[in-house]
Amino acid sequence: MRIYKEFFFDAAHFLPYAEDGHPNRRMHGHSFRVVVWLEGKPAPETGLLRHFEDVERELLRVREKLDHRLLNEIEGLEQPTLERIAAWIWRDLEPALPEIACVEIHRASCREGCVYDGPEKV
Repeated sequence: MRIYKEFFFDAAHFLPYAEDGHPNRRMHGHSFRVVVWLEGKPAPETGLLRHFEDVERELLRVREKLDHRLLNEIEGLEQPTLERIAAWIWRDLEPALPEIACVEIHRASCREGCVYDGPEKV
């Protein structure tokens, strides 16, 4: 069984490794949509894999760390690609949500995204 919850955040970043003159080398911003999937067996007593309120609380905690920030200034996101942001979110959530199965991150304005299925699949 899989359940998901999503959140949104806006942040700035730049890609320091980009070639001189490339637009991504300059600071710019995006609106991000993140979908976090949990997987497991629902508890027989409740019929739930996890209360959505628990998931929401953890997603809001992570959102606070990312929203309206310069991602390059966050430890572990010095080169904030979609791939690295997805893995960073996973690592941050995993202790509180061990049922985590997937993190999707989307930049709708660019029509692109990343799906991260966890460190054991990289």
